[in-house]
Amino acid sequence: MQITKDAIVAALADAPAPGVGREIVNSFADVVIDGGNVTLKLGFPAAGCRDELAAWAKQRFDTAGVPVAAAAIDWDIGVHAVQGALKPLPGVKNLIAVASGKGGVGKSTVAVNLALALAAEGARCGVLDADIYGPSQPRMLGLEGRRPTSPDGKHIDPLVGHGLQCMSIGFLVDQETPMVWRGPMVTQALTQFLNDTNWDDLDYLIVDMPPGTGDIQLTLAQRVPVSGAIIVTTPQEIALLDARKGLKMFEKVDVRILGIVENMSTFICPECGHHEAIFGEGGGQRLADQYNVPFLGALPLDIRIREQTDGGRPTVVAEPDSEIAREYRKLARHAAAELAAGGTAAFPKIEIED
Repeated sequence: MQITKDAIVAALADAPAPGVGREIVNSFADVVIDGGNVTLKLGFPAAGCRDELAAWAKQRFDTAGVPVAAAAIDWDIGVHAVQGALKPLPGVKNLIAVASGKGGVGKSTVAVNLALALAAEGARCGVLDADIYGPSQPRMLGLEGRRPTSPDGKHIDPLVGHGLQCMSIGFLVDQETPMVWRGPMVTQALTQFLNDTNWDDLDYLIVDMPPGTGDIQLTLAQRVPVSGAIIVTTPQEIALLDARKGLKMFEKVDVRILGIVENMSTFICPECGHHEAIFGEGGGQRLADQYNVPFLGALPLDIRIREQTDGGRPTVVAEPDSEIAREYRKLARHAAAELAAGGTAAFPKIEIED
């Protein structure tokens, strides 16, 4: 059997790839065939499972009788489709909104760890703190008390924490100063942060949304090029009710839902390690099933996550080899793969080198 496009598709299709959570043939950015060697270029970063994916692909090729001598994994993150006729932001390939229908579900913690996980997987990432009334990213990234600079008096250079470019109203006002602003002022501030920040060649800009479905959410959905949205919820029904509203809002404005994240899925006892579903269980999966969107994963309620974000070193950087950090990285790969799969053709260009 020759190494052909059809043979590669047949060998890798209809099987979830390890560490990704879905099949990857529709997430390829490119495939390069060089003699008996095949390099699969993904449309999403996968540093954490590169070797595992390569071994899995080689095994699939062997089983299918495709004569591949060696399989390798690389990636090339492209610009994916956004809603309407909007164009991507300068310096930003893809903007992902992390939203929730209500407060208190750990959305900001998920957002910052998601960005750090994508960066750990090999992407260039940033975070925009869109919660004007309650900014939390400066503290989570260990950037409290710092002020951004403006090289030309018109644009602002983002601050950098743990390798992430970040912009937040929290950098410009005292942390004890309440933002007593009406809706138009808030939306103007958000628009300026997005357009007037010197984002530097980002693969992903993660937007930490405020809770609810108000002015900021509508501004983002209607005026800002959003590649996809992630909905964060907790398992209990009251949170799921509000999460549905957030999901439906993005659907109405044609923003793609990349998936549901169930946060605080189980409580992990710090003394004995016992897991207890104190908020119920399975709510995020049921919501995903109901609306036919991906379930990206479940994250625990663990005191270490709170302590680490409060201390300015979120879990992905504080304990990169921990089980929780691995879950964040798996979630990041799954979300990025969903985004890549939705914005590509049925199969990529294939280059055959002599």
